[in-house]
Amino acid sequence: MRLLRHSINVTLDGCVHHEAGLPPDAESMEFWTAQLAQADALLLGRVTYSMMEAAWRKPDAAGWQDRVTEQQIPFAETIHAARKYVVSSTLDGADWNAELLRGDLGRAVSRLKEQPGGPLWVGGVTLPRALADLGLIDEYEFLVQPVIAGHGPTLLAGLHARVRLELLERRAFRSGAIALRYRPA
Repeated sequence: MRLLRHSINVTLDGCVHHEAGLPPDAESMEFWTAQLAQADALLLGRVTYSMMEAAWRKPDAAGWQDRVTEQQIPFAETIHAARKYVVSSTLDGADWNAELLRGDLGRAVSRLKEQPGGPLWVGGVTLPRALADLGLIDEYEFLVQPVIAGHGPTLLAGLHARVRLELLERRAFRSGAIALRYRPA
């Protein structure tokens, strides 16, 4: 059975808006590149897929040009090349190494987890909450930013049931951020 890991940046007050935390630095970019490289495929909702595609899709054969910084290139190359599954009932297609998942979310993701292969990675806000409600997330990985945002979408807001977690790993960053990885207890 393939592991499904939810990974996301989060502020101390639980905000998961992509601009609420610290600006990415070399250490956090290396961390996320390494984590993403471990995934066999990404599972994204429509909004996250569209946002990631706009930011990280390689524009053409000429390369990244001025779209990404030198320290972002390894992450950009990794996410650009990654296999992606997009959960959407409104998109007509997805072509950035992507396949649409339609129909019953629980069945579709369970089938993906049962296929041979490496871990699956899910990011975003709405899709991970739905997957957590279905009990399909095997690990949670948070890069906790030393910031209090005071606004914005919050981590797993609206979850139907409490999920008790067991700490698997922690790592402190020079910026004051802390990476925490858990599994349901």
